[in-house]
Amino acid sequence: MSSDESVLKEAPADDTPGLATIAAQFVQARRQGRSLADFPGQIPANLATAYRVQDLAIAQWPDRVVGWKVGYIAAERRDESGDERLLGPIFQRALQNATGSNPRLQAPHFEVFSGGFGAVEAEYVMRLDADVPADQAEWTPEQAAAVPSTLFIGMEVASSPLATINMLGPRVVVSDFGNNNGLIVGAEVPRWQQQDETQLTCQTYIDDQLVGSGGATMLPGGLRAAFAFALARSAKRGRPLKHGELIATGNATGIHDIVAGQTARIHFDGYGDIVCRAAAATAFAP
Repeated sequence: MSSDESVLKEAPADDTPGLATIAAQFVQARRQGRSLADFPGQIPANLATAYRVQDLAIAQWPDRVVGWKVGYIAAERRDESGDERLLGPIFQRALQNATGSNPRLQAPHFEVFSGGFGAVEAEYVMRLDADVPADQAEWTPEQAAAVPSTLFIGMEVASSPLATINMLGPRVVVSDFGNNNGLIVGAEVPRWQQQDETQLTCQTYIDDQLVGSGGATMLPGGLRAAFAFALARSAKRGRPLKHGELIATGNATGIHDIVAGQTARIHFDGYGDIVCRAAAATAFAP
């Protein structure tokens, strides 16, 4: 049985139609490249229910999941699960590689929803270089660091058809693909397990204006804690992480609003720049 089928079978009969409607409304808006005026239904009561919405939406989306974004949950916005973070899927067609001889001359573009929410986030991105045990549902940061993996610089496209997604909170964020609309991956950070994370620093610019500074230590607990959460929550969802999957560990300089026509540049000290331009979301053609 697939994890998507499990979601459908385990959801109580009285709430499955409502959750499916929420998922379908987000998927339809994303596929049409349009915004939503309001949350399309009753906001899920907890993160577990929000993940059911997310799984239903993943099952409807005509693309393959290649990784997951991690987002931090402020203490006052957590629920009974105690989760300090959340996950959202990254799809194959929304993944871009920004490496090249002169990325400024070949700046990739990314899409944000006009009338919805649009932002960029500096990211440190893990790539798993081996499958992890499917039955291990608890991970410490130290155990996570021992998993064969490669670290890259990157940029998350945080965009949703719903403009108020972040204001409405983590249950709404989880319901709509974790507020993710793409990932741009740049150069490798060699031997990340031996790196002093205080030396992994970066700055974000929008139209050449500095909007945020930070680095790996902006992530509570650092890269290892974010990686450990992704491993644990994925296993508990019945989606243990596998070789080649990517983990965007969380915003390293903040969440920076952007609209179509603007250009983002993220400078990673010692590892180069990622430069990309925002465009208005268009209809998704399978």
